[in-house]
Amino acid sequence: MKITEKLQKAEREGRPFWSFEFFPPRTAQGLQNLFDRIERMRNLGPEFIDITWGAGGKNADLTNSLVQMCQETIGIETCMHLCCTEMPKEKVEWALAQAKAHGCQNILALRGDPVAGTSTWEPTPGGFMNAVDLVKHIHKYYPGDFCVAVAGFPQGHPETADTPECQEQEIAWLKEKVDAGADFIFTQMFYDTTIFFSWVKRVRDAGITVPILPGIMPIQNWEKFEKWVQRENIIVPPHFYEALTPVKGDDEKVRQVGTKLVGDMCKAILANKEAGVKGLHIYTLNLEKGARMLLEELGFEGRREQIAPLPWRPSLTPHRRGESIRPIFWANRVESYLSRTDEWDEFPNGRWGDSRSPAYGDLDGYPVSININADDAYKLWGNPTTFEEICSLFARFCRGDLAKLPWSSQPAASETSVIDEQLAKMNELGYLTINSQPAVNGARSDDKVHGWGPSGGYVYQKAYLEFFVSPELLSPLIRRIERDPRITYYAVNKQGDLKTNTHSEGPNAVTWGVFPGKEIVQPTIVEAVSFIAWKDEAFELGIQWANLYPESSPSRKLITDTMSTSYLVNIVANDFKDGLSIFEPFLLDQKPAISKLANGVKGVLNGVLDGVNGGVEIVREKVVQNGFALPNGNGNGH
Repeated sequence: MKITEKLQKAEREGRPFWSFEFFPPRTAQGLQNLFDRIERMRNLGPEFIDITWGAGGKNADLTNSLVQMCQETIGIETCMHLCCTEMPKEKVEWALAQAKAHGCQNILALRGDPVAGTSTWEPTPGGFMNAVDLVKHIHKYYPGDFCVAVAGFPQGHPETADTPECQEQEIAWLKEKVDAGADFIFTQMFYDTTIFFSWVKRVRDAGITVPILPGIMPIQNWEKFEKWVQRENIIVPPHFYEALTPVKGDDEKVRQVGTKLVGDMCKAILANKEAGVKGLHIYTLNLEKGARMLLEELGFEGRREQIAPLPWRPSLTPHRRGESIRPIFWANRVESYLSRTDEWDEFPNGRWGDSRSPAYGDLDGYPVSININADDAYKLWGNPTTFEEICSLFARFCRGDLAKLPWSSQPAASETSVIDEQLAKMNELGYLTINSQPAVNGARSDDKVHGWGPSGGYVYQKAYLEFFVSPELLSPLIRRIERDPRITYYAVNKQGDLKTNTHSEGPNAVTWGVFPGKEIVQPTIVEAVSFIAWKDEAFELGIQWANLYPESSPSRKLITDTMSTSYLVNIVANDFKDGLSIFEPFLLDQKPAISKLANGVKGVLNGVLDGVNGGVEIVREKVVQNGFALPNGNGNGH
């Protein structure tokens, strides 16, 4: 979506908005760290973000990768900076074509700074003279494709003298950019609202009516504050120094005092009806805390509709913008799902049916990776040598004591907090959970935990569990599941042997929403073809975990054997009003199977003998949960 459309929507709804700026780091590892930070900061509710561009496109590949990731995977509207400095038309064309391919619909057109080591800006041969030329070029060769922003300088451009004549010239140049087709204005950072309001009045008096987004720099610490003030020659009101100087040696106090100062400045800007400013553009310096503290100071919270338009993060690339349905299995593996379905001609956008491609991309085409090296894996997961230790790892993840598992690169979702103890107990009993969602019966769409989609709606979901389990535990589990007609399941092993009690070949919607003026939305499903495609990836991730350990190590053998013998199971409790029915077949009130095994074979045999006098079926299930199978009434240890 174009930024101007977002701003118009915010104004119609009578609410403020905010956005963030990031710059591409210089290394691939730094880029990954920034991806993770943007993912977290997306939950602060920015309407959009923008990504800077190095002079001459020296960071072009990193900027391009960052824009692509933000549009495709993180699913946040992104504005890409584009400079004239050292950029011949061929480079500009490449950048614009890449942005369009990634679904980026917003460009900030800049002249740019002088070439490094020089003090005077010179146009690049075969390039553009200034931002006006760049704006004209974009609209001429990409008509309707981009919303174009330009820069404004409340204190005047650094190269312009501070005289009334030069100030008027600055406004004339800005009007020229707007007349060339600029849709809105980002301002240079400032701290003096008197200067800003005076500049806004002169801009409006010149007939410039496009939206103005003031650039706001949070005060992170004294050194950064001083650096940016000196670098950009920013005028700072005396009361800023009066408040900051006494605490300049304490970074935390500087941040607290600075947040209050900048927060008061922002409140004054938004309260000034004559200026008519509706939102803020925050220069984050790729840091999270300062931006978060500023929003808290202002009392701004992200809207659920902005943070979670669907239960999963929509991709904003051109061929996926209409996508509205996904299988639940890749909930924690978004990049993998996007890659494996990238060649689909169409994406489901209403019903999961003939519009989907008949096949997922093979794993050969998308190398599956758990994205962790051996040293980090050892620190995180240790060296498990018993199945009980593996169960403990999974239980710790469910309780929030472990940051990630091979099947999930992020901590457990906040919505699972309502079932975290049941999940942990399942893992202690030997059911290794890798995906889940609780039942939800009509939560408001703006609920901070379960909500998604437009405001004024209600959302629903069926309880869902996905886990690895041994054949010995699976058999009695299936018998218990089949006693409850409300529960459906699929179970498949590494070799592809499938068990199910589902008779329908169609998808089972496990999440849906009801919203004003819309058809019912069903964005998440469970479906057989997708599950079979997912199982290959799920087992491969387990094998990769095993292969991080030395070939002859007990840990490698244990994890490999677990993956080789286990079934991957998903179950759905179709009665969404009974949130805990999905856990009933697991007999969670029993002691962990692994702990009981520690009591020795003698205890198990005594249990079998006792069962002969009591009830064979009851004993069969009890012994199976201890890790032993009793086919045809004969005990076989596993």
